[in-house]
Amino acid sequence: MSLHKLRLAAAVPLTISTFSSRLFLKPFPNTLTLGLFSRRLQQHKPLLVRAFSASATVQDIPATQTTVSSARPQWKASIDFKWIRDNKEAVEINIKNRNSNANLDVVLELYENMVNLQKEVERLREERNNVAKKMKGKLEPSERERLVEEGKSLKESLVSMEEDLVKLKDELQHVAQSIPNMTHPDVPVGGEDSSAIRKEVGCPREFHFQIKDHLQLGKDLDLIDFDSAAEVSGSKFFYLKNEAVLLEMALLNWTLSQVMKKGYTPLTTPEIVRSSIVEKCGFQPRGDNTQVYSIDGTDQCLIGTAEIPLGGIHMDSILLESALPLKYIAFSHCFRTEAGAAGAATKGLYRVHQFSKAEMFVICRPEDSEFFHHELIQIEEDLFTSLGLHFKTLDMATADLGAPAYRKFDIEAWMPGFGRFGEISSASNCTDYQSRRLGIRYRPSEPLQTGPKKGKANLPATKFVHTLNATACAVPRMMVCLLENNQQEDGSVVIPEPLRPFMGGIELIKPKLK
Repeated sequence: MSLHKLRLAAAVPLTISTFSSRLFLKPFPNTLTLGLFSRRLQQHKPLLVRAFSASATVQDIPATQTTVSSARPQWKASIDFKWIRDNKEAVEINIKNRNSNANLDVVLELYENMVNLQKEVERLREERNNVAKKMKGKLEPSERERLVEEGKSLKESLVSMEEDLVKLKDELQHVAQSIPNMTHPDVPVGGEDSSAIRKEVGCPREFHFQIKDHLQLGKDLDLIDFDSAAEVSGSKFFYLKNEAVLLEMALLNWTLSQVMKKGYTPLTTPEIVRSSIVEKCGFQPRGDNTQVYSIDGTDQCLIGTAEIPLGGIHMDSILLESALPLKYIAFSHCFRTEAGAAGAATKGLYRVHQFSKAEMFVICRPEDSEFFHHELIQIEEDLFTSLGLHFKTLDMATADLGAPAYRKFDIEAWMPGFGRFGEISSASNCTDYQSRRLGIRYRPSEPLQTGPKKGKANLPATKFVHTLNATACAVPRMMVCLLENNQQEDGSVVIPEPLRPFMGGIELIKPKLK
């Protein structure tokens, strides 16, 4: 069984509040009252935890901070706390390998106290019911008065405990959502340098002339205008011009046509979504280092990938097993803050705030997700091979995985202008990490069995689906590869053959006549 948790947004620094401080107690005795809660509250100091984003950016919380937001969570994940408790050692190792600061001890302590408080609440409910039953019979006035007072006392205690239980469950959700997904056993352990090469295709092209990077090519061929875009929108925006516009459309249309042949349904998606959907998919919607643009005064964000609206399309639904798998190829514009990005390695089109992308997304049965993960990466490799790129596929190491990913393959292509490989796509198996948050289940197509009552059928229990995502074409980085690898000595750029029919037969982008 896999474990799937959403990382907390670094935008909301969290500590265990004063309420939580009173929860780190021994199992509740039957006589526990809120008075005892209050006395013990003074004996425990607030416990510090860290909040971090799905991209594993950690934010230390000041020790002076002792409260958590009083607002209730907008949503709750279906977290299997019992499984976490029963597999504590494996979860601890996974947290360490993924370089996560999730506090498992806090989660287990909160869970234990929640279970104990739940038992106490149930005990009080039973006592209250017993008192109510006794009052139905004939009683002496004194006995009835005693039972009335006992019932009132039980009611008051029960109301207070139920309120505490709600708060405890909310805090448990906040802390538990920081635990990352479990990891595929074959994933290399370590940082990015520990990632393993799965495949390498082609070799770097040998140039017998002084090469240009894509910025110079874009300027010389009148394809890209960064300067005007900087004046209009700011840095890391751009205008595409002339054949570059056709090249963008060609890349997207060709990619869609190829992926649709594999049974993927084409979609365009909303590009503004609710913050809660972003969170459920495992992204950090707010914070100093977030990659997500939030819209002030609303609960909405601009998407950084079509994976987010694709994840939400079947939210809170139960699918028929016969409908699976659901395979989508979606076109969207994407928006990213690129906070903290700087240096020569991010110049030009490599790292921008807005770009076009075609994204693949699969919803399937748990037993099929590994198969579809390999299908996704094979589609990516076939696409990039058809375009003549030199690339390598990497099985990314544990510390480089975002919170949702059970396993992730990245593809890096050779970019002559940078003199190095640069990431152009990735493919992630998120197992049931996202579906537990989005509420996407399916009902197995098992034969119905006769229930305990004659004529009543028992439906098979629903299960959480697995979700996967993969980049088919991120236009700017594909342009970097195509312009730099296909440049000619006279300054022209050759269009790969598969794209020519989608560009009206254009084979060559030539320098413009002055």
